[in-house]
Amino acid sequence: MKHCLFILLLTGLLLGNATAQGPIENDLLKLMQQYQAIGLSVAVVKDNKIIYNKSFGYKNSNDKTIIQNTDIFRIASISKSFTATSLMQLVEAGKLSLDDEVSKLTGFKVNNPKYPDVPITLRMILSHTSSINDKNGYFSLDAINPGKNPNWAQCYNDYKPGEGYQYCNLNFNLAGSILEKFSGEQFDQYVKNHILNPLNLYGGYNVDSLDRNRLVPLYEFNDSTKIFEAAPAAYASPKAKLANYTRGYNTPVFSPTGGMKISALDLAKYMMMHMNYGSSNGVQIISEASSRTMQTKLSDKENYGLALWSTNQLIDGITMTGHTGSAYGLYSIMFFQPEQKFGFVAITNGCIPRYKKSTVALLYDAVNTLYNGMVK
Repeated sequence: MKHCLFILLLTGLLLGNATAQGPIENDLLKLMQQYQAIGLSVAVVKDNKIIYNKSFGYKNSNDKTIIQNTDIFRIASISKSFTATSLMQLVEAGKLSLDDEVSKLTGFKVNNPKYPDVPITLRMILSHTSSINDKNGYFSLDAINPGKNPNWAQCYNDYKPGEGYQYCNLNFNLAGSILEKFSGEQFDQYVKNHILNPLNLYGGYNVDSLDRNRLVPLYEFNDSTKIFEAAPAAYASPKAKLANYTRGYNTPVFSPTGGMKISALDLAKYMMMHMNYGSSNGVQIISEASSRTMQTKLSDKENYGLALWSTNQLIDGITMTGHTGSAYGLYSIMFFQPEQKFGFVAITNGCIPRYKKSTVALLYDAVNTLYNGMVK
């Protein structure tokens, strides 16, 4: 599916947002036009309350469907925090430890051959300090399993585990498989039963368990042709792969590294749980100690903790904690300030991917617009 950018944008903004009012919403619409965004959904938390939730533009640019606040997106790498949060629950229950060796948890060797005596721990894979990389891909654990792949050693970098940082999706697909093995539940069901349902959130990792009418299609910008192309693989059914599913090994089917589907509003509610160090509306998801562990950096290079990282480059002079996501043309951002009790979620299903301070420019500008207009 291909679309002329200018016509798509102009039509989407005019028809999809005719009722938008106020200078902030006008500024957001201008940003969408500037970055030729197809759609945008945002939520704002201030004083520990959600004060704003709005969606703009097209959900489906082909049939001109407009995004609703109840629609859900695949949020890409923000999903990693759901995986880490789930594992922290198992740590609290005494089922495993952050310092457990991953080899013992997975049942196959996960060990950098350049440092055979240095164990890779659960803490390392959750903080991207494991020395593991994505050179062999990350959609199957066969990539790193010596019993399945003769080129398994390519999955490891030259530096010592625990002493370097490289963002790696395979880390979190390994983590998801560990969650399955030690929880006794299928990955998607565990997250639903122990995070989403207690917080009364609609979403999940298994697309077949969700209302497909609420899924927001994603569009990748083709830099060569200068057009957006639909990315249906983002919501591909796992049904065929589940026919021969081995729990604790085939977990990448659900993409613990990037496969959560949720609305901006419900993601903001989830964000508030982390902002309040593990609890929200009287519901305790993880302990304060576990929450602070997730938010405490292990890597000075990226200020990365366990699936959450800190930055002072998003809003000048303020340190924010959260995560970003990008996949299939989608870009997402979830950042909060735990002491001052404010935060932002912004998700687009397609835009021109320019960057400001390592953040997609549309989301960077949208967050600053919302901060200056609603929080500051």
